[in-house]
Amino acid sequence: SLAKEIKADAIHPGYGFFSENAEFIDKVNSSGIKFIGPSAESVSLMGSKTAARTLMKNSGVPIVPGTTEPINSLEEAQKVVEQIGLPVMIKASAGGGGKGMRKVDNIEDLSQAIERAKNEAKKAFGNDDLYIEKFIENPKHIEVQILTDEHGNYIHLFERECSVQRRHQKVVEEAPSNSINQDLRDKVTNAAIKAAKACNYYNAGTIEFLYDQHENFYFLEMNTRLQVEHPVTEMITGVDLVKEQIKIASGEKLTIQQKDLKINGHAIECRIYAEDVDNNFAPSIGKIFHHRLPSGPGIRVDRGIDVLSEVTVYYDPMLSKLVTWGNNRNEAIVRMKRALAEYQIAGVKTNINSFYWILDHDKFIDSSFDINFLANYFLPLVPDKWRDNVGSEYKDVVAILGAFLKERESSLKSSRICISKDNHWESLKYE
Repeated sequence: SLAKEIKADAIHPGYGFFSENAEFIDKVNSSGIKFIGPSAESVSLMGSKTAARTLMKNSGVPIVPGTTEPINSLEEAQKVVEQIGLPVMIKASAGGGGKGMRKVDNIEDLSQAIERAKNEAKKAFGNDDLYIEKFIENPKHIEVQILTDEHGNYIHLFERECSVQRRHQKVVEEAPSNSINQDLRDKVTNAAIKAAKACNYYNAGTIEFLYDQHENFYFLEMNTRLQVEHPVTEMITGVDLVKEQIKIASGEKLTIQQKDLKINGHAIECRIYAEDVDNNFAPSIGKIFHHRLPSGPGIRVDRGIDVLSEVTVYYDPMLSKLVTWGNNRNEAIVRMKRALAEYQIAGVKTNINSFYWILDHDKFIDSSFDINFLANYFLPLVPDKWRDNVGSEYKDVVAILGAFLKERESSLKSSRICISKDNHWESLKYE
């Protein structure tokens, strides 16, 4: 009703829940307003993980061994586990974002894992259907950005590496992947195009794959929306994905052909979260009272906060996305380190400092990390111990910043300046 009131021509849903809500898409289109995204039919089809797995299997896209229909009983689940072997993953059919997922290593734990996954899925998605997949040991997460119009034209914009994750959620993304060669790139991008065609997809979308230690790719899921990490693809291709989405929604044909696209350099994105890294990444809440952005060549910040922004428990804790581009991966990493050193947020705890540990780790440097990287190497460290692996130059920056903020606050209190309760830095008034 608000869109009608302001006479909007179209709605771009971003990458929140409405972006993959088929009912919402139908309501928008039926009201005479254009939805900037795929059809409700494609979203509904790919939103069901079991239906998507069936479609991919029938279309020749490799899938992880497991069920293609929701499991109906514990007995059925036990039979499936016997067939494909342990360990397995219990997953929500309507799931995403790491919710409604449980790993099962022992058959005795199956019942409890199913119960917990069902409860979590019901709360998160309103649907407690579950399916079972074989657990792929130490895989990488590789995904392909696709762009298609309503006239049958399909292109891919290469792949992204998204294997640095915590609680099944991405933390660092980069493009292109430094883990695959051109032959594997051709295979996975061709599979992504095949997947998009199978569901008659149009607009921007992402096909996610698991990449195992034997160079096998398996379809994981399709995100029928613009991804959080789309900036790294934009940085290496020069394509404005949101602009292309709007043009496609307007009925235009793609003007970009596959032969026109080339990988230019390397881009890395760090997701800046309001969270307590030393408390198992628990969300941090508060009010932002100081915010300074990094700047310089090859640096981009997409943010949802500013001074006075209130960070609550009711929304995702991501504050911003810090993206750097370089002529090569090493240059992008160096720029990211500098940008992190410049980035200042005060009022909530953030994960900014933890990225120094990630970027300096041998497994990140040589790209041998997998989706268990943080779980295996970061989480076992005792609280604050990970800082021992952070270079002294970064510690100096953090120490100087901390001293500056402390001195700043102290000097303000000792002067005849009255600090506003809402803004400790900008709303200053003299008595």
